[in-house]
Amino acid sequence: MSDVDTADRPERLSIKEREVDGVRVVSVRGEIDNDVKGVLSAALLPKDGAVAPRMVVDLSGVSFMDSSGINVFVAAHQAHTGTEGWVRIAGAQDSVLRLLELVGVDAIITCRPTLEQALRA
Repeated sequence: MSDVDTADRPERLSIKEREVDGVRVVSVRGEIDNDVKGVLSAALLPKDGAVAPRMVVDLSGVSFMDSSGINVFVAAHQAHTGTEGWVRIAGAQDSVLRLLELVGVDAIITCRPTLEQALRA
């Protein structure tokens, strides 16, 4: 498991990674906006050309997300589907889920109410 915190405002975003049955699970807590999009990108996008083929992003701890987060999720989706993998979103709170639905991200990235459902989808 690894942890990533923003250096200037660690209370704003926390990211923890683990593996569950061959699926990379990235748990995000805090707020996703322009100030932290680089940290989120670093966690979700390929590192050194290596892509974990399957990834679930647990957003149950995210209380706010703006369009910066949307852009990161679309880029992550494109990177993973380009390698025959997938990205799923789990546990998005109502306000975050509403944003995902309004901009149509839920049409390209599977969104499930719980982590367990996202892992089984």
